[in-house]
Amino acid sequence: MHIADILKQPGTHFSFEFFPPKTEAASKTLFESIKELTPIQPSYVSVTYGAGGSTRELTRELVVRLQQEAQLTVVAHLTTVGSSRDEIRGLLETYTASGIENIMALRGDPPKGQAFVQAENGFAYAGELVAFIKQHFPKLGIGVAGFPEGHPATPNRLKEMDYLKQKVEAGADYICTQLFFDNNDFYDFCERCEIVGIKVPIIAGLMPVTSRNSLARTAELALGARVPAGLLRAVLRAEDDQTVEEVGVLWATRQAFELFDRKVAGIHFYTLNRSRPTLKIYEALAVNSPGRTV
Repeated sequence: MHIADILKQPGTHFSFEFFPPKTEAASKTLFESIKELTPIQPSYVSVTYGAGGSTRELTRELVVRLQQEAQLTVVAHLTTVGSSRDEIRGLLETYTASGIENIMALRGDPPKGQAFVQAENGFAYAGELVAFIKQHFPKLGIGVAGFPEGHPATPNRLKEMDYLKQKVEAGADYICTQLFFDNNDFYDFCERCEIVGIKVPIIAGLMPVTSRNSLARTAELALGARVPAGLLRAVLRAEDDQTVEEVGVLWATRQAFELFDRKVAGIHFYTLNRSRPTLKIYEALAVNSPGRTV
């Protein structure tokens, strides 16, 4: 089922994001997490694509395995970095043959320390990838990324919204946002989408902080993400990583409660392949708000 059709169903939808493991131990951790999260019945799960297309084959293998074994609706990330049109076409043919119905179309990040370079016979922008998928694989659902605090490569916030609208007009069915720690940034983003005429569903991206190191990596990888002073103070005051995780889960739970009350279309959890923080948030929502449709 297309994600856009799922989002038309009543309630706020949960979804989770995973990345392909590179070792046997990491693979075991991932599938244990998936097993623990599956009873929540997520509306869908997504699988990321490494910088520069570095995990392309691992991503393909994990996407196909989840589709075949876990009985989950799977969204495959696909980026323009390091791939020609023919390579992307071949990957999309594999996905459609395996029953995948949804793609997250992204420009993607180049390898660390390198500038983005358009691949030969490739795409320069995510909007071009969206248009390509829409033209050659019209049965696929397409999601694109949104940045509540601004796209790090586009300081001009007006142009940023123009570019996002172009991706939607090219055929994107919904938007899933970069992680954020202040819901007001998300609400402002949604209003700006409305102002420029973007009408597709917008999914809120959340990631609970689990350690000081994870917070530092988040600031590095999710450039532009703002860490509110209250969250930073609480993390720095924590005595150990277990306490940091408790702080992060509490902060994300409060965000989730408020987003539910605002009746957002969905909440997408960046799990870092770990189930415990997301399960804690879900349990808090279920216990304290049994009337909510999740």
